[in-house]
This record gives sequence, C-alpha cells and structure tokens, in this order.
Amino acid sequence: MGLFSFIKNLGSRSIERKEESEEHIAEAIHKKKVKVLTDIVHGLNLNVTNLSIDLKEDVVTVYGQVDSTQDREKVVLALGNTAGVAAVDDRLSVMNPEPEAEMYEVKKGDSLSKIAKRYYGDPMKYKEIFAANQPMLQDPNLIYPGQVLRIPNL
Repeated sequence: MGLFSFIKNLGSRSIERKEESEEHIAEAIHKKKVKVLTDIVHGLNLNVTNLSIDLKEDVVTVYGQVDSTQDREKVVLALGNTAGVAAVDDRLSVMNPEPEAEMYEVKKGDSLSKIAKRYYGDPMKYKEIFAANQPMLQDPNLIYPGQVLRIPNL
C-alpha cells in the first residue's frame, strides 16, 4: 500500500459540515455571552446610552455614554466581577465627570466594616461602601475574595 490521491472537493462533506457546525455553535455561544453581559448592564438600571459590548476571549470592551463617573465605575465593576471576565476595556464616555472612586479587591476575611475601618477609620461607614456598590451588592454581608468594590471619597 502507498499514498492514494483523491480529488479534495468531491465526496462526503461530513468533515466540512462538522467544522461549519462547530463554528455556528461557537458563534451562538459568543452571542449568548454578549447578551448576558448586556443584560447585566441593563440590570443596573443606569442611564447608559448607545451601549455596545464586544467580547474577545476573556476581555470585555464596553462602549456608550453614561451620566457620571460613578455610573461608569459601576458598569465596569459589574462586568469585571462576572465569572469568565479577566479584564474590561472601558470606552465609556462620561457626560458629567467627577473624581474617581478608589477600587479595592476584597481579600479573604474582609467585611465591609473592616474595609470601612481601613479607608475611613470608622467601621460604621460600611454603609457608604455598600451604597456605592449598589445595585451590584444585594447584601452588605455577601462579598467574596477577588471581588472589586468602589470605595467612594468621603
């Protein structure tokens, strides 16, 4: 036996169909991920006009306009604190810019009161941190290591 030659474009299309099918599945999954990310932003109930989200591997690029720096930070944090997202490329424009909040990555053993004590010297100011991170945070006791929070300037 030896090398047999065939005409490449004739015969069963099983391999090509499988490749096309896999491409369609990958495209459908990508569209679904972008829709989920878009729904996350819409769920914030912030005024984001001309919202557009692009996803390449684990990097989300977000475009649009927001009213304030606070709204921009909330959009970026909501997207970035989503499993599977490693980075957010912020291309949002802000209509009424203001000073940016500090960002803090939650460590094991942290609580909002410990974070408030560290930044403000008063653990009871955890309420300000909680308010600054709503609607992403639903409960001040439910934060997790690796989560990034906004620490507003008081």
